[in-house]
Amino acid sequence: QVQLVESGGGLVQPGGSLRLSCAASGSTLDYYSIGWFRQAPGKEREGVSCISSSDGATYYPDSVKGRFTISRDNAKNTVYLQMNSLKPEDTSVYYCAASSLVRCPRTLAAFSFWGQGTQVTVSP
Repeated sequence: QVQLVESGGGLVQPGGSLRLSCAASGSTLDYYSIGWFRQAPGKEREGVSCISSSDGATYYPDSVKGRFTISRDNAKNTVYLQMNSLKPEDTSVYYCAASSLVRCPRTLAAFSFWGQGTQVTVSP
């Protein structure tokens, strides 16, 4: 079983950048495909990135493509989400999650382990 802890959230102005970290304990992250998700008040949780365990393939929805980059450092057992050109609509609680599937799953239910979330607020 893996435990996940997110960090790096905060308040940033539009156009700014943040890097979120997802640190794991209890297991090595390279066994898992890791996703980043976000959820704003009153909205459904949505995926913003994923990196597969099999080949490191990455996935992004159109809403963040070209602005967000996911990466993993297996030596540090950590996955990162670099967020650039942030917009007010990126304001959400951001979560990382782990799936034992070797390729990024398409459903939230396939992610078995979740962190507690970190708040990202984009505001002037």
